[in-house]
Amino acid sequence: MKRMIEIHLIVTMAIVVSSLLAVVLRDLIKSVILLAIMSLLLSLEFYLLHAPDVAITEAAVGAGLTTAIYIIAISKTERWESEKKD
Repeated sequence: MKRMIEIHLIVTMAIVVSSLLAVVLRDLIKSVILLAIMSLLLSLEFYLLHAPDVAITEAAVGAGLTTAIYIIAISKTERWESEKKD
């Protein structure tokens, strides 16, 4: 019982850390990757809480589809870092 509480705490702290890092980072691709990691950790937490249907949905939509949409949107826009500053 105590072991499961420790696992829940570790996964929850990893979710919080990855989401905070996604907000703090300036590079959009790195932020999207961290959001995908956060979503996978969240699906792991749902699985540990005995909700496998929610975990599968979160992994598919949250980590898979949303990440793909974000990366496509970022690739279609112009990056400010690539512009020369005069």
